[in-house]
Amino acid sequence: MRATLLAVVIAAPITAMMGAVLLQAQASAGEKVFADRCASCHSGAADARAPAPESLRSRSPLAIVESLVNGAMRTQGSRLTGAERRAVAEFLTGRPVEGDVSGATTGKCATPQQPDRTGARGWRGWSPIPDNARFQTTENASLPVGDIPKLSLKWAFGFPDASSAWSQPTVSGGRLYVGSQNGTVYALGATSGCIRWTFAAAGGVRTAIAIGDGVVYFGDTGANVYAVDAETGTQRWKRSVESHALARITGSPTLHDGRLYVPTSSYEESQGADPLYACCTFRGSVTALDAATGAVIWKAYTIPDEPQRRGTSTAGVPLWGPSGAAIWSAPTVDSRRGLLYVATGNLYSGPAHAAANAVIALDLKTGSVRWSKQVTSNDVYLTGCRAGNPNCPETNGPDVDFGSPPMLARTRAGRDLIVIGQKSGIGFALDPDKNGETVWEYRAGRGGVLGGIEWGSAVDNERAYFAVSDITQPQPGGLHAVSLAGGEREWFAAPRPPRCASGRGCNAAQSAAVTAIPGAVFSGSNDGALRVYSTADGAILWEFDSNREFTTVNGVAGRGASMIGPGPVVAGGMVFVDSGYGAFGGRPGNVLLAFGLK
Repeated sequence: MRATLLAVVIAAPITAMMGAVLLQAQASAGEKVFADRCASCHSGAADARAPAPESLRSRSPLAIVESLVNGAMRTQGSRLTGAERRAVAEFLTGRPVEGDVSGATTGKCATPQQPDRTGARGWRGWSPIPDNARFQTTENASLPVGDIPKLSLKWAFGFPDASSAWSQPTVSGGRLYVGSQNGTVYALGATSGCIRWTFAAAGGVRTAIAIGDGVVYFGDTGANVYAVDAETGTQRWKRSVESHALARITGSPTLHDGRLYVPTSSYEESQGADPLYACCTFRGSVTALDAATGAVIWKAYTIPDEPQRRGTSTAGVPLWGPSGAAIWSAPTVDSRRGLLYVATGNLYSGPAHAAANAVIALDLKTGSVRWSKQVTSNDVYLTGCRAGNPNCPETNGPDVDFGSPPMLARTRAGRDLIVIGQKSGIGFALDPDKNGETVWEYRAGRGGVLGGIEWGSAVDNERAYFAVSDITQPQPGGLHAVSLAGGEREWFAAPRPPRCASGRGCNAAQSAAVTAIPGAVFSGSNDGALRVYSTADGAILWEFDSNREFTTVNGVAGRGASMIGPGPVVAGGMVFVDSGYGAFGGRPGNVLLAFGLK
């Protein structure tokens, strides 16, 4: 007993000393990052617009991490690793951030290998196959419609330093691969959620993860692309695909025939709200990389010519344009025609350009444009525009760009269509054999800045399924089933009463991507509920309310909230979905939920 007490007495100051040494080391690392990346703005000078280091000391370290991840400093934070963001926060506040930056202190797999219970029944990227239809076959889903009411929560996984669970998981070979807001990428056991390995990217990883030939591929918020060994988590290669300071990758890379097709978007749409920013110079692009080496095969900009000087603002800052036409979503492969389809966003600055709010068909081999179909012209938009900002267009918006990818579908009669939903609230079917000529249009929502059809729809060979956001409208939400052949409504599932408590971000908007399997459609809602609908008539087959705290397999405090962005993944008899999204009108959360049969 005396020996035990003596050990405790000795160990206590040693532990405290080790903690102090660790914090001092972090502070030193954070001081360097601050000096290199932050001090030029946070100088403390009288004319400095950013707060001085002394004024930040009273904040909590997590508040600073949150600002760098999802707040006012997210653009600057996107160029830092999770460890660097923590180091800066600890340097500025003099206090530690609790827990491991990777969230992998506990929950590691106990055995070298797990039984492969999913086998080939996986989900490999934004969609199970590169057509981006978000349709999973009966064999791969292994989830009969009659068994859906038997689904129950099997495990939950918490993401540290995150206010959004924003990376859609990929399932392959009994493993689940997923990125996170703080840049940690995880390989988990699909049936248990235990951690196989972690990898630290240089920025947040919002993309779904592509996988092929034992390698996983993903992009980060610093416009870097990674190839990582699927078994060990060892980096094979890393490639920057865009040099613009505000570039990022939000659309998931698409892997096909030895090539990785990577889209780029940017933060410049929000940066332009600063009247002292020289607006705007970013152009969306897609880059074809050799999947084995990361070498660039070709790169195609949505706006071919570099922006030109278009004058000087009243603030004395140069003005540039045209800019924008970012690619927010995954590219779609049409191997039969040798084409790659991408969907573009609005312009950030004029003059008007036909590449914005368009579906563009590129040659798979060369990246040359075969055809382009614009559906909304003259859409120049910057976020946060206020009176007196010289960067803002005379008419701001309407900001009804494409946030979801083109879906290549085939009707029962054998006709190919490109189906896509727009933030205008309209779903389109285009003819790939007639340069994108419109076959039908369907009005699903009212549309607007956070309205219409946001992250993604789904199609089978009979219907297209459009979920509606309309988050700022009096009556948001709803799911529409539309005849694939003719564009007529077959049924409409009205939005359900919200499951969350009343308040900001609690509404029935259905912004998240939709997933279909034979007989059922899965749709997450801003109210925090995941619902499964019958494809026959829209009746609800099953519902789960994620608005609560979860005990996670890795010990990270986890909470569910708004489901915005990535859609449910169905594979091997299980359903995986992210919960929590602290932006775009959502409520923050940080969990990945896994459901299986009882």
